[in-house]
Parts: sequence; C-alpha cells; structure tokens
Amino acid sequence: MKLSNIPQRYVIVFLTFLSTSVCYIERVGFSIAYTVAADAAGINQSSKGTILSTFFVGYACSQVPGGWAAQKIGGRKVLLLSFVLWSSTCFLVPLDPNRVGLLVFARLLVGVAQGFIFPSIHTVLAQWVPPHERSRLVSITTSGMYLGAALGMWLLPALVELRGPESVFLAEALAGVVWSLLWIRYATDPPRSEHPKAAAAGFGGALLPTNVNHHHKVTHIPWKKIMLSLPVWAIVVNNFTFHYALYVLMNWLPTYFELGLQVSLQGMDSSKMVPYLNMFVFSIVGGFIADYLITKRILSVTRTRKFLNTVGFLVASAALMALPQFRTANGVILCSSVALGFLALGRAGFAVNHMDIAPRYAGIVMGVSNTAGTLAGIIGVDLTGKLLEASKLIYSDLSHPESWRVVFFIPGLLCIFSTVVFLLFAKGERIFD
Repeated sequence: MKLSNIPQRYVIVFLTFLSTSVCYIERVGFSIAYTVAADAAGINQSSKGTILSTFFVGYACSQVPGGWAAQKIGGRKVLLLSFVLWSSTCFLVPLDPNRVGLLVFARLLVGVAQGFIFPSIHTVLAQWVPPHERSRLVSITTSGMYLGAALGMWLLPALVELRGPESVFLAEALAGVVWSLLWIRYATDPPRSEHPKAAAAGFGGALLPTNVNHHHKVTHIPWKKIMLSLPVWAIVVNNFTFHYALYVLMNWLPTYFELGLQVSLQGMDSSKMVPYLNMFVFSIVGGFIADYLITKRILSVTRTRKFLNTVGFLVASAALMALPQFRTANGVILCSSVALGFLALGRAGFAVNHMDIAPRYAGIVMGVSNTAGTLAGIIGVDLTGKLLEASKLIYSDLSHPESWRVVFFIPGLLCIFSTVVFLLFAKGERIFD
C-alpha cells in the first residue's frame, strides 16, 4: 500500500477511524455472542446484565491512567499496546457462560485494555489535527465506532448461526491483529516542532512526550484546575448521558428484539444495522456542520458546540422515550435510528470540546470525561438487567411494552438534563495553557 502522496495526518485519522471500528465490532460482538450463549444456558437477565457491565468496570479503571500514559509515553505506543492486550484476551479466553469467574476476568481485562484507546486517540489527534479541521477529522475518527457497531450487528449474528458464539471471539482477535500491523507500519509521531505558532495553536510536535535526552521539561498536568472546571464538568455530564443511552441500546437491543418483540436477530435482514449506520452518517455530518459554522464565522465555537449538542440530545430524548411504544421490528429500528443518529450529532458538540478547551491535555480531559461515560455503562447496563427482572415479576414476561418503559425513559430524561448543563456551563475557547 502506497500512502506517500497522502498527508500523514489523514493517514493517522484513517487508522484511528479503523481502530474505533474494530473496538465497537468487539463490543457489539460480545453482547450478541454472549446473549445467544447465555440464553441457551438459561442465564437470567440480572446475571446477564452483571456480565455485560463487567467490561465497563475495567474500562472505567483505565481511562485516567490511559490519558496520563498517553501524555507521558505517547499516544501512538499506548494505543498499540491496548490493541495487543485486548485482542490476545479474545483469542485465548473461551466463551462459556457457566464459567463465570473466567468470563468476568476476561471482560475486566478487555475493558482495562480498551480504556486506554480513546485517551490515546485524543492525544494523537491533538498532535496531528490543526484547529480548523478539528471537528470533521475527530468526527470521522469517532464515526468508526458506529460503523463498527453497524457491521457487527449485520455480520456477527450470521457468524454465530454458522460457526457458533465462540467464532465471534476469534474473528475479533484477528481484526485486532490486522489493525496492529497496519498501525506499526504506517503510524508515526509528528516531527517535533519548535515553531512558536505550533505550540500556541495547541497542536503539533510541541505536544509530544519529552524524555531526558531533550531539553524540554515534562509538561505539568493541572489536575486541580481540570477537576474544578465547570466547562470540563459540562463535557463530563454529557459524556455520561451519551454513553448511558448508547450502551443500554447496544447491549439490550438484542434482548428487546428477542424477548420484547419475539423477533430473532438471526432471522432479520440487514435493517438491524441501520441504527448504527445512522450514527455513522450523523457523526460525520455533525463534524462538517461544526467546521462550516466556525470557519465561515456564522457562529462562535461556543455557540456551535451548544447548538449541535442541544439539537442532538433533545431529538434523541424524544425518540428514546417513544421507543417502547413501537411493537414491530421496523418501528423499533426507525425509533432507535433517530435516537442514535441525533446522539451522534450531539457528540459533535460535547466530544470535540475536549480539544477546544484543553488541546495540550486532550488525552487527560478525555480520560476524565470517558470515565464518566464508562460509569454510565456500568450503571446503565447492570440497572437495566435488574429493571427487567423486576418487570418480569409484574408482567410475567418481557413482551409487555410496560416492561421496557423505564429502561428507555431514564436515558431520555438524562438527555434533557445534560442539554441544560451544557447550555449553562460549556465554553469553546481554550482555558488550559
């Protein structure tokens, strides 16, 4: 493959896009494969929720350490280490829902490894991506999550049917190995720049980790200022809400189809991937809209972020709260597509904001923010399992629409709350030097 004629920052963005795609294929793949294996073994919904949420416990533990490691060692190296660790775990650990201890350990390890990914990516992109391209290139990178989820929903149920749940783990491990080889071959650090404008803009070689052989001092991380910053907390709250809604849908939509609607995923056509394809499209569109509004000076950076965040989250809220009213597969696909698509549009508001307010510490702030997003996964996925078990006692099974109402109302209400927080406290200008 000859990439010498392509600007290196675009190569980096493409590779990070692939990395997020592969990670979300793994996450969707586990929920699909485990759901099939657990249902066959007679595992109850509460226990399923506990196993599905175990990943997020490990993921939460490594977010801030991942940001610190990327800042000190370099995002390029930490990202590679993460892929090697989680893909090796997928390859070595069998999928057996009756071996709970081994499965919990494996999911914790995969969660810890993947927790380093997004802080590392933000550190890498802060080095490579200039401010005027920030929204669209970061959105392209993060859109890989949704393409990966769409591909997982499309391809992996058929793989489970043909080769069994265990085959999903092997396919994911192979994808991780292939990406690692591409990263080793084509990823580089940017040349270390001494140009004052590069440092002032908050990107480029000046952000690379330093070592004892170089005259630069290691950057001091202003932990107290970060943790007490209201604009940072505005991002944190919205990250929590985004991931609460995303992870509940990602982990429990297969169960909603199977038990709520009595529809088999294996029997559905490619329409089951539409919600995630919608996220993919809306994420990229949101990035281009943001850069257009900012570069054409139609709106300030602050107003652009607030506008996209508000529109995205309010429409997603309405769709989430309407979802349990839909009693056909096509209706649920339509409603979840609207919800996930507009959540992705909202991400062009809050997610890129890390680099607006703290380009030099983008990995650190992303680690803090993503810790909240991961806690949302732990709380939301596990709580959903418990809510469904309680609903079974009331409605006898999960085919009754009332069994699912609270499940989708919670993220809907969180979207409204988060919108208010972001409107009040978010900023678009750099506040950390």
